[in-house]
Amino acid sequence: MTGPTRMRQPLFALAFVLLAAGIPAAAQQNAELHVLPVQGNVYMLVGAGGNIAIQVGNQGVLLVDTGLAQNSEKVLAEVRKLSSRPIRYIINTHFHADHTGGNEAIAKAGVTITGGNVAGNLTDAAEGAAIVAIPFGALPTDTYITNEKHMYFNGEGIEIIHQPNAHTDGDSFVYFRRSDVVSAGDIFTPGNYPIIDLQHGGSIQGTIAALNKLIELTIPADKQEGGTYVIPGHGRLCDQADVVEYRDMATIIRDRIQNLIHKGMTLEQVKAAQPTRDYDPEYGATTGFWTTDKFVEAVYRSLSERK
Repeated sequence: MTGPTRMRQPLFALAFVLLAAGIPAAAQQNAELHVLPVQGNVYMLVGAGGNIAIQVGNQGVLLVDTGLAQNSEKVLAEVRKLSSRPIRYIINTHFHADHTGGNEAIAKAGVTITGGNVAGNLTDAAEGAAIVAIPFGALPTDTYITNEKHMYFNGEGIEIIHQPNAHTDGDSFVYFRRSDVVSAGDIFTPGNYPIIDLQHGGSIQGTIAALNKLIELTIPADKQEGGTYVIPGHGRLCDQADVVEYRDMATIIRDRIQNLIHKGMTLEQVKAAQPTRDYDPEYGATTGFWTTDKFVEAVYRSLSERK
């Protein structure tokens, strides 16, 4: 494996930016971790940063994301409650540190970390800021540059499916086919408006396209409840109905802001028009790292700067 290369483009230098575009790390350092059975071979671990999917079986353990670095020991302790077999793989849904921070500590167990389209980029942590690379021991040892990568592990097929220019420019869904569970990363965060990391290639159009793909992957059970389960980047376990509601919200707000742009409104005028007002009670925030104002601005800039 060669070392990282300085690139503005997202693909495919093997490095991660230590930038959490999720809930701030300080707010999660002392969080309690909980493991919830999903279905089949798959469990959901919450509280470590971003949500973590854990697949267990006779061949060992596979993790989708690893949470914040400071929670690595807690994550390993929870994994050991489910299985004493070796941790064989880590798959990262994207590169933000609340999803990849535990890579280095967990990789010492001898795992393969899959990157590539997932997150393999070396880029600025902020405009004009110094580049910060993840430690060598946390770099991906396997990547993919096509639309999908397939694996077979613990008796089921696993699809890693690239979603371009959604939350970032290097997002992936991880679909456990027999268990019928999808780990969606931060493309889908049902407790807040979509998080769009414009600086690292995210866009509202790519987010909606990815949510539509997620709906295609999922199948509801009786009366639209259950069926395929979706592990979001943050928040509660969901099914297809939750994703449809979220996709519809994102699409409606996108269309409203696009219409206001066509009328020649400035960003401040668009904010004053409150295009999210009816959705704010469910998804909005006036404080924290991702406020309603920041979401509206991200959508506005994403649509205004689109070629």
